[in-house]
Amino acid sequence: MSEIQTESTKKKQFTTLLDNNALGRLERMRLNSVKKMTNRRQGEHLSGKGGTSTEFSDYRDYAPGDDMRYVDWNIFARLNRPYIKQYRYEEEMNVVILIDASSSMNQGNKFFLAKQIAAACGLMGLMNFERVSLYVSHQESEDPLFFPPCTGRASRSKLFQFLENIEGGGDAPVDYAIESLLKRHRGRGIVILLSDFLTWGNIARSFNLLFSAGLEIFATQILSPEEIDPELAGDLRLIDSETGGTLDISSAGDLLGIYQEHRHHLEVELSQECRRRQGRFLSLSSGIPVNDILFDLFHRKGWVR
Repeated sequence: MSEIQTESTKKKQFTTLLDNNALGRLERMRLNSVKKMTNRRQGEHLSGKGGTSTEFSDYRDYAPGDDMRYVDWNIFARLNRPYIKQYRYEEEMNVVILIDASSSMNQGNKFFLAKQIAAACGLMGLMNFERVSLYVSHQESEDPLFFPPCTGRASRSKLFQFLENIEGGGDAPVDYAIESLLKRHRGRGIVILLSDFLTWGNIARSFNLLFSAGLEIFATQILSPEEIDPELAGDLRLIDSETGGTLDISSAGDLLGIYQEHRHHLEVELSQECRRRQGRFLSLSSGIPVNDILFDLFHRKGWVR
């Protein structure tokens, strides 16, 4: 009987990436954009520009050329001076998600965790009527896989299916993926980068391009526990998972200090590059349960609300 109930429970699961309880909580959350970079189309984000929604905001003095339909004639009758009624304008925000699917992301659950976070962020965007699009970078010689912009509850299953079906493995550096993304994308909002950032590329230039395109950067570095705290000793041969290059090392334990110094320097550099562009950065272990990331860490860092 218990086996039948287990199979029934599995069939009712909406996606293999997140459990149904997590999905229910995520539907009530939203991504917390700081810069509010939005587009002048109908959406869920309030702007101070004034517009045509029905929620009154304030009055201002009439100026020649203003639409006479927004003059408050009751105030004009009392004060003999025209004032314009202003309304809070609702604008649309793009949520652009880029997943690094290079071979290094196949280590230690990194790629699966990236897909889980992408599913969560995509769901929050869809449920808040933001335009969600997704890019997955594999080979440098190919354009990233593309999930076109969509919005609303009805797009949930398509988004989850797209994420469930993608596989890791490739050689495209994340900076190349960013530039490829920007050749296709149009619109302001936020960009969520999910990568280990173990690349030789010029990430500062890529971040500049994102910032110039009106995208607020949410960069998440995902490293495996073994990459964060490796246990190495003796003579080793290291093999690059993307290029196939090898490096023979004697007394590997002596190099751990140099490795940790380099890893820490990369983390600091990424954080600084994001802050310079008013973006956000977070480095985390792929060993952390996804629910702890979504409902604890992201909340404490102010990424979601």
